[in-house]
Amino acid sequence: MTTRTTLSILAVSWLALSAAACSREEAPVEAVDDVAVAEQPPAPSAPEVSYACESGRSLSVRYVDSASAEVTYEGQTYTLNIARSASGARYAGQELEWWTAARGDQETATLSRLGPNEEVGSTVLERCSRPANTVLPPRAPGEAEGLEVMDPDLAPPCRGPALRLARESGDAGAGNRQVVLSLTNAGSTPCSVRGYPGVVLRDAEGDDLHQVRTVQQPGNYFRAGQTPEAVELEPGAKAYFDLSYSAVPQENLGERRCPSVAEVIARAPGDTADIPLDLEIQPCGRQVRVSPLRPVRDGSRPD
Repeated sequence: MTTRTTLSILAVSWLALSAAACSREEAPVEAVDDVAVAEQPPAPSAPEVSYACESGRSLSVRYVDSASAEVTYEGQTYTLNIARSASGARYAGQELEWWTAARGDQETATLSRLGPNEEVGSTVLERCSRPANTVLPPRAPGEAEGLEVMDPDLAPPCRGPALRLARESGDAGAGNRQVVLSLTNAGSTPCSVRGYPGVVLRDAEGDDLHQVRTVQQPGNYFRAGQTPEAVELEPGAKAYFDLSYSAVPQENLGERRCPSVAEVIARAPGDTADIPLDLEIQPCGRQVRVSPLRPVRDGSRPD
């Protein structure tokens, strides 16, 4: 056999062995890839968590991951990102702030409108809660929102156009101030209210005072906390609530003079209609506390 023939035979054999080796190596890789694709689970969707709010509305939240939350409120969904907070979990973005905290067997939360600096909530829109450590199931398609239902024996909810806002009285003590306001049923049929009124503060130019927060609080300096209750208003009847605030500038907040309020806008719980009142106050500490509506002016119970 010649040398050239021997080399040709060796070359053909080497090529055959190389092709066989490649075939043996490629088959397992394809099988592994097929198995990996078939067993890959779909990405889980975050559950919808429902909160009941003191205004009678409800809102839902999806905690997408550890850094974001999707808040659905009044038919619109907002994507908020985790933000710094002293306690609880705080999310901010798209002009809103969502702040939750666990208190006993309840998880409480506030939805606020962000101030001009887009960092701190300036006006509380809703104060909500749900049982702690409980994820409520999402609503079925077509199911109405889980609004807090009032006693069916009560009159229908009061609406802004049929209400009048007035100042009833005021009180002061130890640097604290309180103004008692009333909502009068100016309509011709009974209506009812329950929870906290919405409150917006405006300056002499008619602009909202974003630097002063309105905070819902069940009590104030002069009276212990009160639980929100339903108040039925016959034509001409009144429901009462308080605005409470500090009259002392807070130097730690950089206050030398306190902002001047010229007008208060109230809104009935669950309603969006403005009920205006000219009212001059100077709240310090960047917040005004708002009490729930009640059936009596001074907060005491009738005998």
